[in-house]
Amino acid sequence: MSTPTPRRNVLAIPAYVPGKPPAPREGLTTYKLSSNENPYPPLPGVVEAATAEVERLNRYPDMGAARLYDALAERLDVPTTHLAAATGSVALIYQLVQGFCEPGDEVVHAWRSFEAYPIAITASAAVSVPVPVDAEGRHDLDAMRDAITDRTRVVLVCTPNNPTGPALRQTELDAFLDQVPEHVLVVVDEAYVEFVRMDDPVDGVATYRDRPNVVVTRTFSKAYGLAGLRVGYAIAHEPIASALRAVSLPFGVSGVAQAAAVASLDAEPALLERVDALVAERDRVLAGVRAAGWDVPDAQGNFFWMAAGDRTPELAVAADDLGIVVRPFGREGARVSIGETEANDRVIELARSFPQL
Repeated sequence: MSTPTPRRNVLAIPAYVPGKPPAPREGLTTYKLSSNENPYPPLPGVVEAATAEVERLNRYPDMGAARLYDALAERLDVPTTHLAAATGSVALIYQLVQGFCEPGDEVVHAWRSFEAYPIAITASAAVSVPVPVDAEGRHDLDAMRDAITDRTRVVLVCTPNNPTGPALRQTELDAFLDQVPEHVLVVVDEAYVEFVRMDDPVDGVATYRDRPNVVVTRTFSKAYGLAGLRVGYAIAHEPIASALRAVSLPFGVSGVAQAAAVASLDAEPALLERVDALVAERDRVLAGVRAAGWDVPDAQGNFFWMAAGDRTPELAVAADDLGIVVRPFGREGARVSIGETEANDRVIELARSFPQL
């Protein structure tokens, strides 16, 4: 007896592995450092705005996200028609590949990079072209340029790169973009842009203004602390933004999420204060981990990379023994989020008790 069968590309989709939550431990507070979550509660005014919207749950949300688009347009100085919202920036990656790739078209991206990239590519029956990051965990832009062929339709650039940590410089990105064919869509994924502290940082908005084939994706999940509400946005010229809106799930961004995002934008002073505090904690943790003998790549997000190689599973167990959960990636290494002060202290303890070989 025959049964319905999914398309072959659907059967080939790699599984997304979410960050594991910590198990309760008697007498020990446990911490989740496996999902790059913001340890702070929602910004001032956000819970009130979200609660007010909850009272209208019997109504559909604004499919046009007018208040959110107006707030973003004012903040970023872009037309509202150059914006597209979705359920987190990850949804925009799916929509971009779906909207711009025919089956068999190629998508070039660094690897290891964001875990959802090959999933989104395979789901759209496109072909993933992973380009290894260099020894410092950075995008190898020369190799990515060389990987572009006549079949390439999209290039994904993650800066800062998740999970390895380094970010690109604007001069590097500009030199790369100068060599990308104009018909190829380049996605600059800036999910962690608020945490970047370096010379010559990438300015995604300025880059999109000058280049019609560039789209920038950002999220409210990380710095703004709205991971549980799932709202992200893209900035792109009208043809690209229009295509994104066309393939988006109707009413995908809830009214509660829209209200919380607008309120978060209004709380910018508190946001900047919290981001600065997290960056200071990141620097403190990196100093402690490096002092313990670990060679850690530059970290420009709210996380860093521990290259443990074949010992990665053992590192994850050692972290769990200390009451912290990190995100292991096979036998390559583990990504560690910056969390509460006590959790961060335990990360430094982990680095001291589990030396890098």
